[in-house]
Amino acid sequence: MIVEVRLAGPLRPYADGQAATRIELPDGAAATVRELLDRLERAHPGLLGRVRDERGAIRRHVNVFVGPEHVRELGGLDAPVSGAEAVSILPAVSGG
Repeated sequence: MIVEVRLAGPLRPYADGQAATRIELPDGAAATVRELLDRLERAHPGLLGRVRDERGAIRRHVNVFVGPEHVRELGGLDAPVSGAEAVSILPAVSGG
């Protein structure tokens, strides 16, 4: 199965400037956000450490969505993914 991963502007330089990339996951098994991020970071090593912390958790100021739903509401890293919906990764923006 192929999952489209959409990257916000600040993350694109770490993925060869791409706004979106496609990651292949095994068919048949229930794929998770954790597995998707593992494969994404292998495909684009520059992203390693930008999305997840040293423990492997999604960084506090990074938001990951499966379709319109935030992964925190879907089970975190164990949230299921399918090729039907894109996964979006958005670093939080703050300022004053």
